[in-house]
Amino acid sequence: MDKTRNIYEQQEHNKRTTFAVMIIFVVFLGLIGVGFDAFYLGTISEDAFLPIGTVIALGLGSLSAAWSLQSGAKAVLTSTNAVPADPNNPSHKQLLNVIDEMSIASGLPRPQVYIVPDPDPNAFATGKDPQNSSIAVTQGLLDSLNREELQGVVAHEMSHIRNYDIRLMTVIAAMMGAILLLSDWARRGLFWGGGSRRKSRSSEGSSAGPIALILLVLWIIGVILAPLIGQLMAMAVSRKREYLADASGAELTRNPMGLVHALTKLESASAPTASIKRGAAHLCIVDPLGRKMNAKEGFAAELFGTHPPMKNRIIALEAMAYQMKPSL
Repeated sequence: MDKTRNIYEQQEHNKRTTFAVMIIFVVFLGLIGVGFDAFYLGTISEDAFLPIGTVIALGLGSLSAAWSLQSGAKAVLTSTNAVPADPNNPSHKQLLNVIDEMSIASGLPRPQVYIVPDPDPNAFATGKDPQNSSIAVTQGLLDSLNREELQGVVAHEMSHIRNYDIRLMTVIAAMMGAILLLSDWARRGLFWGGGSRRKSRSSEGSSAGPIALILLVLWIIGVILAPLIGQLMAMAVSRKREYLADASGAELTRNPMGLVHALTKLESASAPTASIKRGAAHLCIVDPLGRKMNAKEGFAAELFGTHPPMKNRIIALEAMAYQMKPSL
């Protein structure tokens, strides 16, 4: 978090950033629609402009953006095969008790609680606001952490809810899936059908002109780079939000070392979290894909990494607990 921003200003900043990301997403789809008009339909020329594909893409983009805000959290939970916590299961019951404690400590409504059937320890929060939020943890997390460590992880996720990080992160997760699907469809059409259509129109002398040609080039570049663009949108969720959630979580529990021990165990887990896909990786407390980029620092890591280096997170928490010697 910016040092000049307090927690309430950060919440407002996250709300504004959410809508800015949604607008960028819709504009990007509009560009795809313009390319569809120029390349597939041939409705863009020097004499006429009939934006059929553009209107459809913008309409679908707007609906998708609205849907991601309203239903993106449910889609993320469904994609991970998450199921509601069972109060009759002892490990689930302990989780529910800890979440009740952290809800009281944070002054937030009790979120819905889900279990992801995956042996790798991980957790994430999702939702559009504190009144409509969920926390999901893997079965592996419940099996590997003690109560103190579990409390640290839950407090971290409650902090994401309190700071309105979940709204931005959930919208981005849903939009990344849509962008990847759209780019895959467009690339298939580009390589399997677009070339023949372009040649056919050229042979008939129906050239769209230099402006449409420029748009065509931009469209092709956009289609090819769409996965990277989606990744960069996800990275708009700054690594600093994880530092803020760590610090806020330690404030709720009054026990930074509980989270330190939990992060140490999560970092040492060898297997990736198979149930959580790339599009939702930035939601998790630790990278479910185990990418080496997240252990690095510098411009490239800031641009493409979803999480800050674990050793830095632990050192910051140990400083809060007045531990002079870092664990990592």
